[in-house]
Amino acid sequence: MSERTDLQGRHILLGLTGGIACYKSAELVRLLTKAGATVQVVMTEAAAAFITPVTMQALSGRPVLMSQWDAREPNNMAHINFGREADAILIAPASADFMAKLAQGRADELLSLTCLARPRETVPLLVAPAMNREMWAHPATQRNVALLEQDGTTILGPGAGDQACGEVGDGRMLEPDQLLEDLIAALAPKVLQWKRILITAGPTFEPIDPVRGITNHSSGKMGFALARAAREAGAIVQLVAGPVHLPTPRGVQRTNVMTAQQMYDAVLPMAAQSDVFIATAAVADWRPATLAEHKIKKEGKKVAPTFELTENPDILAAVAQKANAAGGMPYCVGF
Repeated sequence: MSERTDLQGRHILLGLTGGIACYKSAELVRLLTKAGATVQVVMTEAAAAFITPVTMQALSGRPVLMSQWDAREPNNMAHINFGREADAILIAPASADFMAKLAQGRADELLSLTCLARPRETVPLLVAPAMNREMWAHPATQRNVALLEQDGTTILGPGAGDQACGEVGDGRMLEPDQLLEDLIAALAPKVLQWKRILITAGPTFEPIDPVRGITNHSSGKMGFALARAAREAGAIVQLVAGPVHLPTPRGVQRTNVMTAQQMYDAVLPMAAQSDVFIATAAVADWRPATLAEHKIKKEGKKVAPTFELTENPDILAAVAQKANAAGGMPYCVGF
């Protein structure tokens, strides 16, 4: 993932609770600061059993807070002061116990006090669960998740995979780069909230034989960046991508295609359900009229083979024509 700078000028309060996933939080602090944010770390006593406050202070450049009785604050109200200063509070990792505490409104230490006392209209609370798969699936945990979501808390994850206990399943904390993207999206203005955006990206590849083909140079980066930005702005994003090696942006639905015809066949049904269509793909204008079933061999005299070309469908023109016939939807943008 390319380096992000979307959090320039933002102040993030990062809370750590007890769990082996605390080791990921060190990398998360590094990514947050590289993205331009200042980070204030608040740790529970249990978190300090997994990673030291010294480590988190060195990475954040700020003293780590742990006690509600910290006398360094002039008014002795750290839970009020730091909640007011934050643009967002991110709990990563969030243990099952701490999520239960948040759901019930209990506040017996600094981090839960700060979450409870934050201005809810201006300081979003994001929670990244991290626990054993059985703990995550337990009805009590799921009830607490539902309560937190009803209260406006954003639940990030969890992911699935190998767990420290040796089991496999849901409950892993998301990776630091995933949490960074989700935090950026949570703070971005939702100017495209619930809009349906369809984007094409990358090249197409038109096969001549099983090993050769016609293509255009395209990295796909612009289309993927637009998809990521649209999702962060609140849109529901569908991305139709030609053959590129790029990670799918978080929260984006991706359809992979190879040829221009495949892209056309994928785009047309989706376009009918979209508000905006953005065509950034470098679609090959021509394709071989016939596909050789086997690799074309070099002849003895090395005479170059010849083959007939036929025109590929114009995807943007087809969508625009249907859009105009249907009353102007979707809005079309071509690059």
